Amino acid sequence: MLKQILNKIPRKSPKGDSQDTAGNDPGDNSNGFQCMIGGGTFSSRFNVVKRVSSAVFPASMMTGLDAVEPFMSFKDVSNSQKQNLFVSKLNFCCKVYDFNDPDKNCTEINSKHEILVELVEFVSSGSAKFNEMAIAAMCKMCAINLFRVFPPKYRSNGSGGETEDDEPMFDPAWSHLQIVYDLLLRFVSYNSLDAKVAKKYVDHSFISRMLDLFDSEDPRERDCLKTILHRIYGKFMVHRPFIRKAVSNIVYRFVFETERHNGIAELLEIFGSVISGFALPLKEEHKIFLLRALIPLHKPKSVGVYHQQLTYCVIQFIEKDQKLASEVIKGLLKYWPLTNSQKELMFLSELEEVLEMTSLVDFQKIMVPLFRRIGCCLNSSHYQVAERAHLLWNNEHVLHLVTQNRQVILPLVFSSLEQNIQSHWNQAVLNLTRNLKKILTEMDEELMSACQRKLEEDNLLSNVAAEKRRATWERLENASAVQPVCNNILLSNVSVEPATCSVSC
Repeated sequence: MLKQILNKIPRKSPKGDSQDTAGNDPGDNSNGFQCMIGGGTFSSRFNVVKRVSSAVFPASMMTGLDAVEPFMSFKDVSNSQKQNLFVSKLNFCCKVYDFNDPDKNCTEINSKHEILVELVEFVSSGSAKFNEMAIAAMCKMCAINLFRVFPPKYRSNGSGGETEDDEPMFDPAWSHLQIVYDLLLRFVSYNSLDAKVAKKYVDHSFISRMLDLFDSEDPRERDCLKTILHRIYGKFMVHRPFIRKAVSNIVYRFVFETERHNGIAELLEIFGSVISGFALPLKEEHKIFLLRALIPLHKPKSVGVYHQQLTYCVIQFIEKDQKLASEVIKGLLKYWPLTNSQKELMFLSELEEVLEMTSLVDFQKIMVPLFRRIGCCLNSSHYQVAERAHLLWNNEHVLHLVTQNRQVILPLVFSSLEQNIQSHWNQAVLNLTRNLKKILTEMDEELMSACQRKLEEDNLLSNVAAEKRRATWERLENASAVQPVCNNILLSNVSVEPATCSVSC
């Protein structure tokens, strides 16, 4: 009798609820929101408080862990329940709203905003314990809210990336996104976070999708991403090679395919810090990154947007290994702009910084093509380029390198100086040229005299050759003018007989 009565009592469903594990089709998303993190599918329902699925976590981890109503305050629950409430609030914040029409879901949006602020305060207080359940819930919430494809209307119509005159685009959902980014930053910076457990959820897929967000047109978002990626790089050593490779691929696609990306400056800013931490001697992988990624970044038209960060990265490499200076200068000469004077000014500034760190031996490897290019810049018709090229010679280290190799360098630039003195239109450039010529004369007066004589001889030979060409063209023109008259005379003396038909009619 007792057994019959007990059989009629409804039994409590087991902790691994079959409704969570097998009751729903994996592709059915009607009752919840799904997100792939670390290779597993996570499902959460927002209208009903449910036990966390054992399909995500082992049953041994979930013993006695019931979700708590997310609208409760952390002050209103016991310490033992705070961790469950923390996870419950994270799951509640997984719902995403359309901020283009905020009035439609005003109440829900405000509730989510308040809960996000509570989560930030809870993590900031140090009370949160990031066990595997909390780590998974945090990564799921961040992935659902942050990882998105930017609509076409947010894309720039420019030649690539933001330019200095572009108006930045601001995401209407930034009020929520900013708090989620703040929460993610505090999460990856948490002192007690176990990186060995967290790396299962902050995995390659998570990092790849975060790198995709660097193409956001909102500069505030890129700034947050920059800080977070830098912390992830420092926290998860196992992911460092992947991050470097992924960033390299972004750079390759930008340089050689699209020339369109908004976050190159921020990525380079991260790598400036990363490069300074490279161990010596430099790995071959790092040198390849310099030669195949950083140096080609001088090619795009939008280099001015990120040139400051690019120069810093290049200088960091040379500080690690001065032998790379000659390779950098070769790359600058390869991508030297011929019709863009603003880029040319940037290249000259970077060149001076590189030359300051170049040894005499490495300088001698590239001095001939380098000073041929500098010679062209000295008499550039753009006065700012000409001025900047003259100012190179005021650098003590550059002047020392020139002095040690004056027999080769002075003949390369002497003709440019003379051409400026004779015909440059800008008075400031003319004065700089005269001062520079005076410095070089004091450096080696005999060599400058020899260059003067050589230039006069070359000019004389050039004038002779020009006169010879002029005389040749004159003879050809006279001959072409006489030829039609002769042809007319010949044709008038020739009698033409009518052709006879050999076929009988």
